[in-house]
Amino acid sequence: MKMILLFVGCFCSEILVQAQSPRDTIHTDFVLYEKRTSFQNNLLNQTITKTFQLNLDSNIESNYREACWAISQFLLRSKQIELGFSKLFSNYNTLETNSKRALLEAVYATYPVEYKLQIQQLITKETDPKLFSMQALYLYRTDASLANIQYLLETLSLRFLNDSSLPILKTLANYLQNHTAQTKQATPSIAALFKYQKNTAQKTIYSFQRWNRDYPGIAIIQNADGHFLRDSNGSIIFIEQLARAGSNLPYFITNGNTPQGIYSIQGTEVSHNLFIGPTPNLQLLMPFEADSVFWHTPYDASKDSLSNYKNLWPLEWRNYAPINETYDAGKIGRTEILAHGTTIDPDYFKGMPFYPLTPTLGCLCAKENWNIFTGTLLQSDQFSLASGFLSTPKNTGYLMVINLDNQMKAVSKEEIESLIIQFEKSVR
Repeated sequence: MKMILLFVGCFCSEILVQAQSPRDTIHTDFVLYEKRTSFQNNLLNQTITKTFQLNLDSNIESNYREACWAISQFLLRSKQIELGFSKLFSNYNTLETNSKRALLEAVYATYPVEYKLQIQQLITKETDPKLFSMQALYLYRTDASLANIQYLLETLSLRFLNDSSLPILKTLANYLQNHTAQTKQATPSIAALFKYQKNTAQKTIYSFQRWNRDYPGIAIIQNADGHFLRDSNGSIIFIEQLARAGSNLPYFITNGNTPQGIYSIQGTEVSHNLFIGPTPNLQLLMPFEADSVFWHTPYDASKDSLSNYKNLWPLEWRNYAPINETYDAGKIGRTEILAHGTTIDPDYFKGMPFYPLTPTLGCLCAKENWNIFTGTLLQSDQFSLASGFLSTPKNTGYLMVINLDNQMKAVSKEEIESLIIQFEKSVR
């Protein structure tokens, strides 16, 4: 099977079966030592090295595209990859749009500064809004000075005189102007958010993250009665969760990091995708993805969708711009974001801040450890998340992704527990 079929769509463009399996029956051969070894050899020697040794033409372009998706997902660097990138840049004008996007995504993911000159040359002629956005984001990351931001904004305005109001270009302009300031802005009261969800009797999962998604976050579950899910000993259940895409692109780009904001939980299902694995995942919807079922609370038809979206938040949160990321990303067209587990070998990411968690194409991914000799689960935060959510009535609710701050470290259980204690004291 071509690897592209496994990567596209945040691993979730495949058959799904609704189920909640007992933990000890969950099994996959894909994690077995022999399978992982075979997969890695094919990935490195066939999908990437052999492909990039071939002359690039229309007959082999799809193989190059597949190699780029693999590079983004597994964050690979090598001389062979650099050779392939050079061929792709040299033939950029003849490539299909999807191949251009795959190249830009792979370069953004793995070579953060090395291709600045090539991107500077491309952006002077780029006419595709999404490709232009990816190029601008690469150049912004290499140089966030006011002068460079102004250059990128002026280039955008001149290049897209009649299209500057397109959602992706409006969001790009906003990101370039405000991202740095937003990372320093104080997050509104978490206790107020907990209280609001309790008062609206909405079962909610909170995924607390850092602005720098290299660092893992933590998810917790608040039941409809306002109490937080605890184990049999009375301890809060914490789920490690990574909201980082392999590409590390911003939230409004396809295959970018998980957007902040609200997702509608539509129940659990089991994926047949090998990389997601058989542990039940949470089916999530973004605004605009399926509006007829997104809302679990009354929708005020006299108001627009953004006003209804903001009404899902406490008053003091409604003017906090970062919570609109899911709304904006959904309007641009992002879809198919799940909260799922992983069968990917974490050893690909040794030495990275999020190890042993594994990045995705933009989903929320919980930590799982597999027995590589039997194919069974040793430990699964994803199973705890799915089974915990289903342990109380209803299989629907909301999931909120919130960046707490920009500390360069993983979100800790102690941080989240202190927020819960503060809330519980306020409602006594």
